[in-house]
Amino acid sequence: MLAGREGNYSGRGRFSSADRCHVLSRYLPVKGPGLVDHMPSRAYVSQFSADGSLFIAAFQDSQIRIYNVDRGWKIQKNIQAKTMRWTVTDTSLSPDQHHLVYASMSPIVCMVNVGSSQTESLANVAEIHEGLDFSSGDDGGYSFGIFSVKFSTDGHELVAGSSDDSIYVYDLEANKPSLRILAHTSDVNTVCFADESGHLIYSGSDDTLCKVWDRRCFKAMGRPAGVLTGHLEGITFIDSKGDGRYFISNGKDQAIKLWDIRRMTSKATCIPGHRSSEWDYRWMDYPPQAKDIKHPSDQSIASYRGHSVLRTLIRCYFSPACSTGQKYIYTGSHDAGVYIYDLVSGARVATLKYHKAPVRDCSWHPYYPMLVSSSWDGGIVRWEFPGNGEAPQPFSSRNRIWRRHFS
Repeated sequence: MLAGREGNYSGRGRFSSADRCHVLSRYLPVKGPGLVDHMPSRAYVSQFSADGSLFIAAFQDSQIRIYNVDRGWKIQKNIQAKTMRWTVTDTSLSPDQHHLVYASMSPIVCMVNVGSSQTESLANVAEIHEGLDFSSGDDGGYSFGIFSVKFSTDGHELVAGSSDDSIYVYDLEANKPSLRILAHTSDVNTVCFADESGHLIYSGSDDTLCKVWDRRCFKAMGRPAGVLTGHLEGITFIDSKGDGRYFISNGKDQAIKLWDIRRMTSKATCIPGHRSSEWDYRWMDYPPQAKDIKHPSDQSIASYRGHSVLRTLIRCYFSPACSTGQKYIYTGSHDAGVYIYDLVSGARVATLKYHKAPVRDCSWHPYYPMLVSSSWDGGIVRWEFPGNGEAPQPFSSRNRIWRRHFS
């Protein structure tokens, strides 16, 4: 690699993107942790912005904090959300990083202007939090809750998964829902766009199924483009690789699964008797006898086990494309840890232990070997390599690599 650099084999006078990924992927963010913040409430959401300059954390007490990573984790925005039902279930930052939407167990998703000069943002007192109504308007406004919400890549739409078994697409320019899909037979806990085109949507539900929806032909077909079976219990989260082909899902059967949508079928394969109607992950441990049960028609291409998915909708992700080549999968866990798995071998390569309560969400910086975990103990902490306890220096946008690299 060094000889190639010195000989300018790439013709660009620098290391290739693949070389940088190869080197950086060896440095796991396992040293620490360093405390970012501690709140007297459960942390439900924690995410870096796409460029890594901002970090968003949302808590059960309706508090949402946006930290400026490039300025030493200074609080850039302290948002007091509108009256919540239960908690802030999800947040999403617009691609231009000017607006943040947040959801709860209500059909109203609120939007905040993140780019304003105001640090304190008290809903409809200090600033306007625009309410986006995903309901039909004839149900009293509280007919369902939203578990998951995501901006489209162009920032013109939102996609949401709800407790009324549906997927909603909201047109921000028209300021109204443009599509409702009665997608599953139980709560839709997670949704996301498959790639930058916005045509494909992935969904995961408590009915144990992952589904792929193609908006270009949905009105003609009236059904999903395909279904993927393999989980024995409900699905808590889905993360797309971004290539419109691969994604991962976290399941209440205590496993992450890797999927290739080219394996999807038109119908789901039912497995009567394999699910326990008496088991509830919210307050019961996973039955030991169920750990050895395998789905007879599992369409996934790999499974990753060792973490615990109990009490809450724990999230999992691919590691960043630019710094690791998406070589790893990482997830929070009910046992208060963060687990990192090798994508290809399935081996657990690191376990991060610090918290005293479930880690629902965690986020890997898109360019640095730094990971931040958030927990029900109220703690937001960062793990780094080599980890000197200081915030990274601002990363010039001229040096950022925007093109994704997939195998």
